[in-house]
Amino acid sequence: MNDGWISDEEERTPQVTPVYSQTFGRGGGRGRGGYGENRRARGFNSRGNSWRDEGNSGGNTQRDGGNIGGNTWRDGGNSGGNIWRNEGNSGGNTWRDEGNSGGNTWRDGGNSGGNSWRNGDENITTLAVKKNNVGRIIGKGGSKIRDLESESGARIQIGKPSDEDYGMTVEVTLTGSEDCRQTAKRLIEELTDDSAPRSYGGNSNSGNSYNVEEPQEEKPRYIDFAEANRAYEEAQKERWAQLPPLKKNFYIEDPAVAAMLPEEVANFRKVNNNITASYALGQSPENSPIPNPVQTFEQCFSEYPEILTQIYNQSFTKPSPIQSQAWPILLKGLDLIGVAQTGTGKTLAFLLPGLIHTDLQPIPRSQRGGPNVLVLAPTRELALQIEKEVKKYNYRDIKSVCIYGGGSRRDQVNIVKQGVEIIIATPGRLNDLVQAGVIKVASVTYLILDEADRMLDMGFEPQIRKSLLDIRPDRQTVMTSATWPEGVRRLAQSYMKNPIQVYVGSLDLAAVHSVTQRIEMIHEDDKIARLFEFLHDMQPDDKVIVFVGKKARADDISSELSLNGVSCQSIHGDREQCDREQALKDLETGDVRILVATDVASRGLDIMDVTHIFNVDFPRNIEEYVHRVGRTGRAGKTGEAISLFTREDWSQAHELIVILEEANQEVPHELYDMSQRFSAWKEKKNEDRGQGRGGGRGRGGGRGGGRPRW
Repeated sequence: MNDGWISDEEERTPQVTPVYSQTFGRGGGRGRGGYGENRRARGFNSRGNSWRDEGNSGGNTQRDGGNIGGNTWRDGGNSGGNIWRNEGNSGGNTWRDEGNSGGNTWRDGGNSGGNSWRNGDENITTLAVKKNNVGRIIGKGGSKIRDLESESGARIQIGKPSDEDYGMTVEVTLTGSEDCRQTAKRLIEELTDDSAPRSYGGNSNSGNSYNVEEPQEEKPRYIDFAEANRAYEEAQKERWAQLPPLKKNFYIEDPAVAAMLPEEVANFRKVNNNITASYALGQSPENSPIPNPVQTFEQCFSEYPEILTQIYNQSFTKPSPIQSQAWPILLKGLDLIGVAQTGTGKTLAFLLPGLIHTDLQPIPRSQRGGPNVLVLAPTRELALQIEKEVKKYNYRDIKSVCIYGGGSRRDQVNIVKQGVEIIIATPGRLNDLVQAGVIKVASVTYLILDEADRMLDMGFEPQIRKSLLDIRPDRQTVMTSATWPEGVRRLAQSYMKNPIQVYVGSLDLAAVHSVTQRIEMIHEDDKIARLFEFLHDMQPDDKVIVFVGKKARADDISSELSLNGVSCQSIHGDREQCDREQALKDLETGDVRILVATDVASRGLDIMDVTHIFNVDFPRNIEEYVHRVGRTGRAGKTGEAISLFTREDWSQAHELIVILEEANQEVPHELYDMSQRFSAWKEKKNEDRGQGRGGGRGRGGGRGGGRPRW
């Protein structure tokens, strides 16, 4: 069928019935297509594409007679015209040029999937490009190769890796006039030259050009580290020499203490809960023996009557074991590591020497440039507890402030700017105010790291180190801890100079002996009923802290008690700071007798008259159990701790048995059985793991393993 755009020759040629047909042409003069005009006739097969142009002189023709999947361009142009003809097979591409004089010819007789070019007029230039440089030529999404073709006027074809050099180079074919090919060659060589500066970006008109100079090889520069260290030390000495002078020794030894024989000292330490004192880092100066312990308050503070008066007001009868040995050491200006159980008076052991240290410095307080005493504590509750102890001993108008997250930052900053001598802080808020320039730790001469093991467990070591970068090196440092793990030892080596370690009892973990510990074996579903039974049987003068493992459980239990008309309070990390403080205050004053808490209340809280600890959920590690138990039986009083133990807690059984046996407490037979079963299960699991490496979990395996069968 002739639609008016097909020539007679085309009419005689068999045509495939088209799905649809589009013909584009422009009649510019004589004949169909006219001089200098191009005409395309498109007759689509089911899969092939056809373009055919029978243009006259100067016209270009594309003709496609491709087979299935093949593309054909054929140009039968007259003189000066260009011809492309494709006779490709399935999947193959063919370009054939039968142009007359002045015409260019390309012919491809490629097989399936193969491409080849033949140049009858030698208008092809071939380049060998390193394989790893091909990406520079192509660019993102082919953008660079299009820019190169546009700028040079040549056609650029990327071939396959060459087999001659094991695929290390790729053949790049340039097609076009001599000038175009030379321009394209120059651009590609500049682009792939590793020794030349590169320009990244779009074309030259885009305005985006980034020149990257290749790094020049430089000879390694010799660094004299010995000289660098010497210069650093000199600079530090010059810096610290500008600080006010520091006095640390305020101890006047009582004659009776000085006259104690070594046998008397050893006997006193033994009968007072086995006190041990030694230089912690293995360095024992010949001219600096460890001071003898004091037996009375008067032997230590007779020269400081105001301190004695404050002590008498608290109704204490004699120093605790840690205090009797720590006070002489600290008043003498030595560094101290105090390791003792909770509730043994560690706070007062470092606080009273700190007050004397602050008051008797040779420089007036107004000229010191900041606080003298810095106390770091792991939790808000412990920090507030320490501040409360400081306020009990009103000595020479020494001011203090407690800074912690959750409190008003503006109020804390204002108090610091007004001038304080003692700062009690949590690591996070201290780091915040130090970085803001509000607190300058260079003025600190008496540093206390309280509950250092807990601070490390909570991940505060980076904040501690960052905050103390500018603290003066000749300060006096005190560290307290309930345990002596490797992390605490490392911290002591970093911040202390030849410290004396004083520990009461054993370095092994132990609970206070003034607390009766009861372990009840129970199923998980029966815990709440057992708790309510215990609370129902409480005496009028009893106070109890109920410890749970999750914040949501603390809220649930306190809500359930309130709905049943039982007055109680709760404390955990998600409660507002004012609510947490109010909860502790209500328990202390007796407004409530039940406090439901997570482990945020397990350390440092000194609440009077707590008679019972009830562990609904056994803690995840045995250290927290010891600290929970230590919330009762404080200051010479007795207490009782009841812990519910389920089969999910069996991994803690062995360590719990050690704690109970050390304190001469009753150990349930079920706990021994559970410990043995867990040890056997763990041993079998390790054997199976060693035999079955590389396999899956196997039958009966998986996470959690087996539980004990009762």
